[in-house]
Amino acid sequence: MSTEKKETIYCGSGKKVSTQYGDFRAITLNLSDLPAEHIFEYNGKKYIKLNVNDKKQADNYGKDVSVSVNTWKPDAEKKQVEEAAPSDLPF
Repeated sequence: MSTEKKETIYCGSGKKVSTQYGDFRAITLNLSDLPAEHIFEYNGKKYIKLNVNDKKQADNYGKDVSVSVNTWKPDAEKKQVEEAAPSDLPF
């Protein structure tokens, strides 16, 4: 397992909003900050995985929600072990 710490890529912020219909997060994304290596295509459409987190305290602009790129990728070593596992199990 790698102990390398990945840098968080922040790409937006927002606020928690309460309405008569419930609570939600209103966020704004900076599309220019989305790194191309984390954008993937599926069925001809482009996607990116994001993390939306509540901040402990609001910043100077009243923003209490942060948005960052989800950079998690499975371990290549673990994937190789899973692929090498025997597939002739009796059940």
